[in-house]
Amino acid sequence: MARSDSFFIRATLDCDNTNLYQQTAIDLGAYVDALGKSVLRIHNIAVTFSDSTGRTSEVTSAGSAPFNGAAAQFQLLTQSQNDIVLPSNRSMISSGRIVATGNGGVPSGVWEAFDNLPQLWTNGYLVAVDQIFLGGSASTAFDGNVYCSVTMECTVETMTQAAAMALALSQQ
Repeated sequence: MARSDSFFIRATLDCDNTNLYQQTAIDLGAYVDALGKSVLRIHNIAVTFSDSTGRTSEVTSAGSAPFNGAAAQFQLLTQSQNDIVLPSNRSMISSGRIVATGNGGVPSGVWEAFDNLPQLWTNGYLVAVDQIFLGGSASTAFDGNVYCSVTMECTVETMTQAAAMALALSQQ
């Protein structure tokens, strides 16, 4: 397979703080063309959860003692979804979540070790669809909207037209 130099694709989603699912499309049309035998390989994904300025999302002080818990999660998918799906869903590329605790202000503890955040594959993840979707949600225990930003290290590769089309169809 011919391979390009790596480059980065970045996207940000406003997850809100309403427990409702939010989603945005990421256009890959400049990189993926299954008929033209061009596919995208995602090598690494780095994820940041923050407020709208890139700072730490704060946990609300309202709630039950001794501390409050807040959670936010994301998923990167090859198909549009209406809500969070399980990692076993065939459209899942990557997912992750954080849980933060505190009693108002900057969280006193944040955990992410129980999910796939960040994502690093040995051989990368091939994508043959011209659009992927960044979805997520955040709990009401955050003081404001939570933003999920992803940075993906990618390369463009060529496949046979039949292989590229088969991969594209399997990801739709």
